[in-house]
Amino acid sequence: MNRRTLLAAFAALSALAALPAGAQQLKSDVRFLNGFPPGGTSDLLGRLMAEAIGPVVGQKVIVEQRTGASGFIAAEACARAAPDGHTLFLAPMGVMSVAPVMPGQKLTIDVDKDLTPISNLAGVYNMLVVGQSAPFRTVPELIDYARKNPGKLTYASSGNGTSQHLSGELFKKLAGVDILHVPYRGGAPAILDMVGGRTTMMFGNMPEFLGQIRGGGLRPFGFGAPRASPLFPDLPLISATLPDFKISNWFGVVGPAGQSAEWTAFWNRAIQTISKQPKFIQLMTDNGMELLAGTPEEFKATIQADRRKWADVIQSAKIRVD
Repeated sequence: MNRRTLLAAFAALSALAALPAGAQQLKSDVRFLNGFPPGGTSDLLGRLMAEAIGPVVGQKVIVEQRTGASGFIAAEACARAAPDGHTLFLAPMGVMSVAPVMPGQKLTIDVDKDLTPISNLAGVYNMLVVGQSAPFRTVPELIDYARKNPGKLTYASSGNGTSQHLSGELFKKLAGVDILHVPYRGGAPAILDMVGGRTTMMFGNMPEFLGQIRGGGLRPFGFGAPRASPLFPDLPLISATLPDFKISNWFGVVGPAGQSAEWTAFWNRAIQTISKQPKFIQLMTDNGMELLAGTPEEFKATIQADRRKWADVIQSAKIRVD
């Protein structure tokens, strides 16, 4: 065994030793439920976390895709699982904060009663992108153009009630403009139509735009996130023009209903551990995400604060999912 391998093994053992006593109860692989198909931000984040956290807890953490119902198939599977520390769910903001306040949304579980918040995990940079033929170069120019041409511009989303849709409606509300919403069945076809010039712009998760940005199909226009990503440090913040436009789209980790405080502390500590690992931090940065690990109480507060924010946007825009 070489020196580098020894150091890595020592680090993993040290991290494991620092975890709560519940670590001794992990006797088999851990299921990490993901509610969205391969290829998107959720899938990427889930696999990065599973790979990093497995050595820390001493067991394999296996990503299990349970797609459908906007993430609720996986959420329900987690809620119904035994609360023995061996099942986790990568919970998106949409499931925890948007769906509970969305008119017409049929929920199969009560996320407050049937899931146990462990920690927020990652923020995904919200970015506005436009097609290469867009006739404006700055956010003020976009707003001016939209005001002079009401209803002419379009913005794409991956569906009604998604974070992309809500971001667009918040932008319209704050800027006082009329831009037509064009919903798609998923992000991929929306992005392809924007590259093809059939829609004007799209708010969304930066990781899903990176391929087209690097290939020249899309032009990054501004960050809806509260701060710029290190990948595009000079790209302006939309909040510089519209101060209240600050979109924090996140993914957290939750366990089943009835999970003990000991298991919650165990997994929270494990997430805190990987969030301090330079390799994991760099992987997150390179893929357009930032770490948001905190306490269960902080995670609960974030869930509630975002519910209030998006409930206001939903009501103002008269959004329904049915």
